[in-house]
Amino acid sequence: MPAESGLPAGWEVRHSNSKNLPYYFNPETKESRWEPPEGADSDKLKVYMANYHSSRPLAADGAGSYQGKIRCAHLLVKHEGSRRPSSWKEAKITRSKDEAMSIILGHEARIRSGATSLGDLATSESDCSSARKRGDLGFFGKGDMQKEFEDASFALKPGEVSHVVETASGLHLIER
Repeated sequence: MPAESGLPAGWEVRHSNSKNLPYYFNPETKESRWEPPEGADSDKLKVYMANYHSSRPLAADGAGSYQGKIRCAHLLVKHEGSRRPSSWKEAKITRSKDEAMSIILGHEARIRSGATSLGDLATSESDCSSARKRGDLGFFGKGDMQKEFEDASFALKPGEVSHVVETASGLHLIER
């Protein structure tokens, strides 16, 4: 973290994928927080955050994306082998990868049949905290997401839903 950030030693700014907002993180203590840590130089921090962590106005490029960014929603089903096998619904996820695949294939069938939408299903069934936003991850560009997720997302046409996409986080259905 550059010294001009105004943050105390050990602290850095990271970006929350679920809320699409910057937050403060101390890798040594594993503490994360939305508010600046005690001892931060608020004047330096304000300038640093404005320069490096403010969203810029987005201009349409005519292809349904903004400055190379696209917007997607997803439904995530985690399993015991997921990077973080816990969610807002379950403190410890113990289902196998095969069980997770069975669940997500059922969700995909319901979406494709028109019985429900990805957003409606994500609200109650997704293991991602984006569930409360109907799975909406907001706008993101190349390099912002795990490679498998990014590749699948950018391959979709607006309104299209992917088949199951596997990442270190779990199993996803993605809607651009």
